[in-house]
Amino acid sequence: MASQTSLLDPVALQRAEMLGLQARQVVEGYMAGEHKSPYRGFAIEFSQHREYVPGDDTRHLDWKVLGRSDRYYIKQYEQETNYVAHILVDGSESMKYGSGNVTKFDYARTMAACLAYLVLMQRDAASLAVFDSVVRSFHPRTDNLSSIHNLMNLLANFAPVQTTNIADVLNEMARQVKRKGIFIVISDFFDDVDEVLRGIQHLRFGGSEVILFHVLDAQELDFHFKGTVEFIGLEGGPKLITRPADLRKSYLSELNGFIDKLRGGCERNGCNYVQVNTSTPWHEVLSSYLATRQHRYG
Repeated sequence: MASQTSLLDPVALQRAEMLGLQARQVVEGYMAGEHKSPYRGFAIEFSQHREYVPGDDTRHLDWKVLGRSDRYYIKQYEQETNYVAHILVDGSESMKYGSGNVTKFDYARTMAACLAYLVLMQRDAASLAVFDSVVRSFHPRTDNLSSIHNLMNLLANFAPVQTTNIADVLNEMARQVKRKGIFIVISDFFDDVDEVLRGIQHLRFGGSEVILFHVLDAQELDFHFKGTVEFIGLEGGPKLITRPADLRKSYLSELNGFIDKLRGGCERNGCNYVQVNTSTPWHEVLSSYLATRQHRYG
């Protein structure tokens, strides 16, 4: 947990304020672009039908009813009550990597801040955990938008230094959270994929929805390093001096196999898998995912 002293430190407070401002700009920009759509968020259930009137959004027409009755009806939705989004952010040492100005952890915590802000603006509840091999910092569920300052403090002032064990964290969360909700896991998932998928299955067994944001740096995805490079292993890995051009083909084969296995496991378990390149602006990732989610449930 962040100490009281660190939370009162002027530099720490400034980091938290900047993170909160960034999240607010991203989310409010997204919501302004959505106009009055009732489908802005995550936990939305079908409520009832009503007859179509000119001006309604045709995306919400129920085509099955139209086919059966030749009449136009709109599907109306409402948000679940007492729904909680459990946002889990990987704070392990591998998340410190960044080929540019933004590390994977910088990106992940900004994404978490945006999602928390969005959830609380919708008057739903969010909890937040930053983990490596265990949960290191935690904020319990809250539905109070004023709590966003505490969430920003937690995210802004965490420093990744330890190794990871994602499966243990997911299993522990599944044991602790008895009521179904939405688990949003933001990580590079550099761990044993089979074990990670078993942890996801544990969450799904309790009836919760699981969303994975797989955060990778552009260089991790493309491996376009030039010349001779010294790679310094994180989380206990060794140093390696080599010519990346000689390794690129085999590296990309291994990486793509890893990604395909994780994505395929998510699909089999009915989870949402979203690959994120840290060179992509946060608002684009958020808007793209929520638009996809709207299309899926619409």
